Amino acid sequence: MERSIYDEIGGREAVEAVVSDFYDAVLDDERLVGYFEDQNMADLRAHQIQFISSVTGGPVEYTGADMREAHAHLDLDERDFQAVAQHLEAALRANGVDEASVEQILADVADLKAPVLGQ
Repeated sequence: MERSIYDEIGGREAVEAVVSDFYDAVLDDERLVGYFEDQNMADLRAHQIQFISSVTGGPVEYTGADMREAHAHLDLDERDFQAVAQHLEAALRANGVDEASVEQILADVADLKAPVLGQ
């Protein structure tokens, strides 16, 4: 049986470390921090763990809000999306995720660009 990316990168513990580093970077980014004011960060972190676990083939089904619906009120643009993707890529690499897995995860995230940006 082929191992999932989720298993390859180290399962839930690894996903939690990636999400923690990701949000630390996003919240330290002056371009992005304003989008997270008045947000329940514990909920956002939990949804992101669930999302990353889901797209990497983990034993989790994403049950968060529809991507278009969840981001509609934010008026995000291409620069915002790219900045977030760069922080995710950096967090994945900092946590030792291999190149092929990084590329696959970023490809899955790129597929969400249109709904996230409301296009």
